[in-house]
Amino acid sequence: MNELARRIDAALPQTQCTRCGYPDCASYAQAVAAGEAGINQCPPGGREGIERLAALTGRAATPLNPANGIEGPLTLAVIDEDWCIGCTLCIKACPTDAIVGSNKRMHTVIEPYCTGCELCIPVCPVDCISLEVVSEERTGWDAWTPAQALQARERYARHTVRLVLEQQEHEDRLEAKARMKLADLAAHSQHTDPEVLDRKRAVIEAALARARERRGLG
Repeated sequence: MNELARRIDAALPQTQCTRCGYPDCASYAQAVAAGEAGINQCPPGGREGIERLAALTGRAATPLNPANGIEGPLTLAVIDEDWCIGCTLCIKACPTDAIVGSNKRMHTVIEPYCTGCELCIPVCPVDCISLEVVSEERTGWDAWTPAQALQARERYARHTVRLVLEQQEHEDRLEAKARMKLADLAAHSQHTDPEVLDRKRAVIEAALARARERRGLG
């Protein structure tokens, strides 16, 4: 990320809501810095956010693009405990790990960490999540503070690292399982035909080779 993109990213509210059309605030900042995105695509930042980006980029401030949404108050996700089925889909969707719970157990929102991104709403299969306005009439940056933005950025960074580590651990487990089978394929197969076992061995070895190549291990 270049210096302009970093400054733009620092001027964004860091809700990670994706309404700008990009997967996160940093990606939007990079697109703006590269001239690939308008400065009026961030509903949580609202009018003041557009003015901040105009000052940083030298572009003219324009109204918020309605295709990206409207400026609104800060909201908090609230889970109806009576309807929650513990599917964990909202936990996976939350960019700041503000929802806690486990499979088939009731989930709850840690209020200070929720950015009101709304990403948990569409994934809930029983529609048990609603949004509660917590900033009264204040909208955009008037409803959000730099301290909250910093916290959201830090939590999103930790969330991203956690996902990478979990994916790595998952791949390690699969590789270990594959190598265990490969070490004694006959004991882990219902087949006894040597030709069938050889074909299975070739498939497993090819899969392991592809996994190593994806991870840059050669």
